[in-house]
Amino acid sequence: MQTETAAEPVQEELIDTGGLQRNVEALLFVASEALSIKTLAKLTGAEEAEVTVALQRIDEEFAERGLVLREVAGGYRFASSPAARAAVEAYLLPPKTNLSPAALETLAIVAYNEPVTKAQIEEIRGVSADSVIATLLDRRFIVESGRRESPGRPLLYKTTPDFLESFGLNSLDDLPAVDLDALQPREVELPMTQAAIQTPPEETPETPPDDQEAGALSLA
Repeated sequence: MQTETAAEPVQEELIDTGGLQRNVEALLFVASEALSIKTLAKLTGAEEAEVTVALQRIDEEFAERGLVLREVAGGYRFASSPAARAAVEAYLLPPKTNLSPAALETLAIVAYNEPVTKAQIEEIRGVSADSVIATLLDRRFIVESGRRESPGRPLLYKTTPDFLESFGLNSLDDLPAVDLDALQPREVELPMTQAAIQTPPEETPETPPDDQEAGALSLA
């Protein structure tokens, strides 16, 4: 009786990804967002393992080109090479390249606490957040994500895939660790010196002179 042997894993060099690679490249070029391996496999009709091999070859072939393959926001997409940054910036010159410190601070609050309300942001920052929230919504770094089940049902905000992509993050788990408890205001009992806590001595009323002294004064 012949025993069935386990199938050997397919070697990468034996997978014909020529046509698949072209399709993947085209999809990555026209996509407005990062595409996952699962999505690419569905669009091309290929196996996920084949798509993975195609992506590896694209990454190797484009490593020294003006376009490079980046893994961001849970997927893959083409991006301009960091080596060509100066030329790209010279051409684009976007009017709103940088975020203000207030916007960056608000964006960090949302990223580390999402979903979060405007009132919560303002409580942490201590100032109104209307304008910076409008800016972040316009830049598509944050988006409304429902309402909190509390009086007034305030809007909730969370970050977007555009935020992850712009900051080179694959997920929020890639954010630097921050001790949020250390940032909360705390009541501090200041030590007081002994002199500061001493009560002032009570003033004793002056005793009037006795009758003899009073008489002597009146005779004087």
